[in-house]
Parts: sequence; structure tokens; C-alpha cells
Amino acid sequence: MILYNITISISPENETDFISWMKQHYIPKALKSGCFYEHRFLRLLHHEPGEGVNFSVQFHTRSMAEMKTFEAECARELRVLLEKKFGEQFVSFRSLLESVD
Repeated sequence: MILYNITISISPENETDFISWMKQHYIPKALKSGCFYEHRFLRLLHHEPGEGVNFSVQFHTRSMAEMKTFEAECARELRVLLEKKFGEQFVSFRSLLESVD
């Protein structure tokens, strides 16, 4: 199992809009790719006052081949949509993790 994790820090004034937009647009589009069988959308509990609110969206895929398909066919479009919607109000980074169970 491969876990594709995107950690996003969003400005506090955009938090409510961000949560709604992720649930209504970003996550459904990522799942529609057919590359993922499960997802989680989480808020990190720890953040410093005056900094952004941090979230993690996690997508589970069965193989690197499915992950590469997603990267080739969908990832760029989703990044562009996120950038158009929130501009400079967020920062993000992505991680790929492999289960060792």
C-alpha cells in the first residue's frame, strides 16, 4: 500500500472555505481518477498562534503504478485548481509513504 500525503497550511481566515472546497472539489476529483481506494482528510491539532491552520489529505493506492498514473493524468490539474482558488493563502508539500506491515 502506498500513501500519498499532502500537507497544507492555510491562512486562518480561509479555513472554513478551504475545508468546504476540499470536500466538494479537490477530494472528489482525486477519487474520480480511480487511482485511490481510500482517503482521509485531517486537521493537525498543533499550530502556533499567528501561523496557518494545517491539514493533511491522504490518499491510499495499491501500487506505485497507480500513483504514477495519478501523477501523469491528474496531479497537475489539481495543483492548479488549488492555486487558482487560494493563491498565496497556502503552502503545501507532498509525501509518498509505503506500508511496511
